[in-house]
Amino acid sequence: MSKKGTSERDYQLALMRRAGNARAVISPPRVARKPRTIEAKPVRHIDTRMYQAAKASRLTAGFGTSTTSADLELQTSLTNLRNRCRALVRDAGYAKRAKVVVQNNVIGSGIGMQAQVMSTRDELREDLNDAIEEAWGEWACGEYCHSGGAMHFADIERFLMGQVFEAGEIFVRKHYRRFGDSEIPFALELIESERVPHEFMTPMPGAMIAPGVMVKMGIEQDRYGRAIAYYIRQRHPGEAWIIPGESDMVERVPADQILHLRLVDRWPQTRGEPWMHTAARKLNDMDGYSEAEIVAARAAATTVFTIETADENSPLAGQPGSGTDASSGPISKELVVEEGMGLRLAPGEEWKTHSPNRPNTALDPFMRYMLREMAAGVGVSYESLSRDYSQSNYSSSRLALLDDRDLWRMLQQWFLRNCRVPLHKDWLQAAVLSRAIPAIRVEEYASDRRKFEAVLFKPRGWGWIDPTKEVEAYEKAVNAGFTTRADVIASTADGRDIEDIDRQRARELKNEEQLQLEFTTSPSFYTKKSEPAKTQSTDPGSTTQDGAPPGDGGDKSTKSGPPLRAVSFPAR
Repeated sequence: MSKKGTSERDYQLALMRRAGNARAVISPPRVARKPRTIEAKPVRHIDTRMYQAAKASRLTAGFGTSTTSADLELQTSLTNLRNRCRALVRDAGYAKRAKVVVQNNVIGSGIGMQAQVMSTRDELREDLNDAIEEAWGEWACGEYCHSGGAMHFADIERFLMGQVFEAGEIFVRKHYRRFGDSEIPFALELIESERVPHEFMTPMPGAMIAPGVMVKMGIEQDRYGRAIAYYIRQRHPGEAWIIPGESDMVERVPADQILHLRLVDRWPQTRGEPWMHTAARKLNDMDGYSEAEIVAARAAATTVFTIETADENSPLAGQPGSGTDASSGPISKELVVEEGMGLRLAPGEEWKTHSPNRPNTALDPFMRYMLREMAAGVGVSYESLSRDYSQSNYSSSRLALLDDRDLWRMLQQWFLRNCRVPLHKDWLQAAVLSRAIPAIRVEEYASDRRKFEAVLFKPRGWGWIDPTKEVEAYEKAVNAGFTTRADVIASTADGRDIEDIDRQRARELKNEEQLQLEFTTSPSFYTKKSEPAKTQSTDPGSTTQDGAPPGDGGDKSTKSGPPLRAVSFPAR
């Protein structure tokens, strides 16, 4: 009865509608499906590959695995870390030595400055450059450049580098006012890191924080980490004396008045970490171990011998005797023996001599090992830190010295970028606007500041390691065009530049000429040595060795052509 193309289900629904039961739905009979069978397969164990340093075991229970930022780690450790490093520099000889090594190699006696103002013809403006350098030299004295009036600018540079090593950072506040009789209204205030409280965090009572701005470890920053202001205590938290007019209140100083010198290892990193943070514990262990060895040596040298008795209840053991004479009194347990003196023992006593085993023979190699680890943590060579060259030869010492100089050059450039360049710009602006450099007109300076801010800094260089070989190598490099005299002088002349060397050389030659002095370096000396030697006479009457005139073939050894000239090179 079903129509073509109509399913059985549709046919039954049509019948139900006719019967008036349209809500009922009749489902077609379900066909029993064959149950599926799942084959059980053995699960193969796959070992998870990991880095060896990341695996957890009982041997790595104390290995740090926390995920923290640089600021969080410094927030919890900065106070103790800074105090302990300061204590090591104050009390431990090697820590003090490491600080001095860094100061001597990065700063030395001070970083020189040479103005490089150029003319439109690409020539140095000697008048302007000399005026800038003269004004800088006058301002750099302690009375003018330091707010406290005690430190010359070269001393300030050494202090800044020493604080970066010891405390991890240092703050410099620029004061635009005159100190003493200075003509330039500009001076520097040195602020130790303790005066910037790292516990100051957002939110702060009464602080007007803009959207995206927060105070982190005492420094107000924007959302990108740029410093907006610094919160500085008016007095050092560890100061024992209270200066009238000062309190422990915190002052907000705009960031354009502050130089914050620190080495950044991780970003964002708000505060600096002390340079000795990896070697401080080892150095403290070395100090404690050496003290223990000294105590043990003194104790071993104190007890030289002992006397043992057979019975502790015997009168010989120091107990009172039964007699009434003097010999029956208490016996002293301490006995002093002089040189060349014999001692008769009582019956039952036994003499035992103790040989001290101090100083410990293993002390020297162990301390050298510890010192090498400390030198690696600080970043200097073992020879420079310990001044011990007995364990190295010339080649290894030279290699270590060259490796150290690479580090010093990097730190010198870091110091120039972060300290000297911005300070020079601020100082020059204050000097020009105050008319302390009359040679520079304010209008000309305002129209092109970069022209007058051009400067060449002269950090300290290092002397020759092997003068004979290195001077010859530099000479060949200059002659071949691989380098210049200016570069060689800058790296070896201890902060002087080529202009200083040439001017000093010209004055020296002029003085020699006036006093009629002659040395092997005098032009008159090596000019004589470079004169051509006298050649063989070619007069018509002259003859050769066999009596024939020259050139007639009589002398087979005579060569045709112009006579040879003997040439000698100038002495270097």
